Amino acid sequence: MREYDFIIIGAGSAGAVIANRLSENGRHQVLLLEAGGSDRKLFVQIPIGYGKTYYDERVNWKYHTQPVAGLNNKPSYWPRGRVLGGSSSINAMVYVRGHPLDYDDWAKDAPGWSWADVAPIFKRMEDWDGTPHPERGVGGLLSVHNTEGQTHPLCDHFISAANQLQIPSNKDYNSGDMEGAALYQITTKDGWRGSTARCYLRPALDRRNLTLETNAQVTKLLFSGKKAERVTFKQNGTEITVKARREIILSAGAVNSPQLLELSGIGNSTHLKSVDIAPVHHLPHVGENLSDHLGADIVCKSLLPSLNQELRPLLGKLRAGVKFLLFRRGPLSLSVNQAGGFIRSQAGSDRPDLQLYFSPLSYTRAPVGTRPLVNPDPFAGFLLGYNPCKPTSIGHIHIQSNDPLETPAIQPNYLSTEYDKKIMLEGMHLMRRFSNTQVMQNLIKEEVYPGTDIQTDEDLQQFIAENAWTVFHPCGTCRMGAKPEYSVVDSRLKVHGVAGLRIADASIFPSIPTGNTNAPAIMVGEKASDMILEDN
Repeated sequence: MREYDFIIIGAGSAGAVIANRLSENGRHQVLLLEAGGSDRKLFVQIPIGYGKTYYDERVNWKYHTQPVAGLNNKPSYWPRGRVLGGSSSINAMVYVRGHPLDYDDWAKDAPGWSWADVAPIFKRMEDWDGTPHPERGVGGLLSVHNTEGQTHPLCDHFISAANQLQIPSNKDYNSGDMEGAALYQITTKDGWRGSTARCYLRPALDRRNLTLETNAQVTKLLFSGKKAERVTFKQNGTEITVKARREIILSAGAVNSPQLLELSGIGNSTHLKSVDIAPVHHLPHVGENLSDHLGADIVCKSLLPSLNQELRPLLGKLRAGVKFLLFRRGPLSLSVNQAGGFIRSQAGSDRPDLQLYFSPLSYTRAPVGTRPLVNPDPFAGFLLGYNPCKPTSIGHIHIQSNDPLETPAIQPNYLSTEYDKKIMLEGMHLMRRFSNTQVMQNLIKEEVYPGTDIQTDEDLQQFIAENAWTVFHPCGTCRMGAKPEYSVVDSRLKVHGVAGLRIADASIFPSIPTGNTNAPAIMVGEKASDMILEDN
């Protein structure tokens, strides 16, 4: 049986970071296991290629939730990365640290995770190419790109419309106050996608003390008493077991981390017995506390050209491709979520409660199973979108059987609270206020949907229930906290009640951050690495 000091499960947003940091000093033998394959695929590396990887089973788990009552009893499609870099290899690359109060909230029950604790880690991990600022990092491994001067001209109209609504412009929402309308910063490097596979893992792969195994799906953790010691995985039809001399680090994400814990006998004993799994340790909160951002859009036809005219015609595609290949510039080098921002819509909010999105592109009649970012609508169009920052609807993820290859049951419970219903409606009203600004009135030819015939709150709520979508930020299913009665890991990320096992990914978030979750997940990987090296 092969032995290593550390075994890391999952080479995603956090796992790739940990693999780099634990192997950095050369003293530890590290094994990194990834269920997916290589990220060296063109549509993974081209930033706008996430329109293709959105449904690509070669790099994507392609999960579906159970039917959700708040979405008119429809399931929600959840793309999650199954490739080196995890979801950082297939996401929209928007880089948001979150609000300082998010982390101060975490620290109330998890000492060491306040904003004062994590801000230096965000700074350390960044290589920011925008305007220098004392709070921004330069020289870190994660490339964070300032898109100013590269976004589509329609983004300027969005910023101007926000200003007409008394929403100020914000040049850098990741330093100081995050409120205001902004051009989004993205994780790209020299025009290519800057996933953790590219920025963290690739520089470490030539180290003799780091072993990477791809297409290696972990099926179970094995314990000696209550100490995690071995990992079993399937690779090319063969079952392999390896041993960790020091620790096993589970970084499989908000879906797969609780799934693997339950498959290994860690979870609610009653549920484990119901699916014929012998409990190793009763930990009732495994798979609970699921949170996610839910969003909605308004789609408009534009009187001015949008990205649709650049990316739909064959000649436009060729021009964009040549521009990317020669200069690493143009629409292929960016996200379509080019602008947005953060606002407080509710009186008394202590931080932004709505995140805004503006995409100078539209795709209203997308065939099922596609996200046609490079084949958008034939007319000039754009999307005005939003999501509540701090939803209160809480869901869960649990295995349905003892088969490690069966998808777990995912129930996000979207729109199950009055607060979430109210603020989703407020967001839709805000989009209409954007549409009614003078700037937008001079730009909008027609609101395609919801359409001007949908005006009452009742009709808008029905539109939301029918058309709202995940913003792909699931987290919290292995919640960090002081007590095992309501959490899964402690503030050192050690699983309550067992030894030799930590979890480090978005599943440990005690609550969802204000904004996109990829940057916080990478920060967790950095902080986890510090703690693991300190303890060993």
